[in-house]
Amino acid sequence: MTLHEYFAPQPTSTVELPDPAPLLRSLTQGVLEVLAGVREVDQLARWFSEDAFRSLVARANLSARARSARGVSPARPTFALRSIRVTEPVDGVIEAVVVVAGPGRTRAVAIRLEGLDRRWRASSLAIL
Repeated sequence: MTLHEYFAPQPTSTVELPDPAPLLRSLTQGVLEVLAGVREVDQLARWFSEDAFRSLVARANLSARARSARGVSPARPTFALRSIRVTEPVDGVIEAVVVVAGPGRTRAVAIRLEGLDRRWRASSLAIL
């Protein structure tokens, strides 16, 4: 076993992990706040895989540039959580869609959580 393999995150079975619903709600709110410019993206780093976090940072930077170009100040997003749909394609993996309704539109946030080192980590996120 190499040193890299030794320190690599270890997959965790779903039965050993907490209910993912509170994390799904918190991640959805956190991501929407990051994109609105009222939360620092680094506050969410511990809940994301490296690739998913890099994608979120890139999207947050695009959102900040778009706000700046339009002369819009960051504002706390208001939304209501409409539903959470969760599937488990394999043990230790959750795929969920969180539907949120805001004043101007309804959005779906697709999140894939993987159980690693006895906690959930988001390995993929898409906002539709």
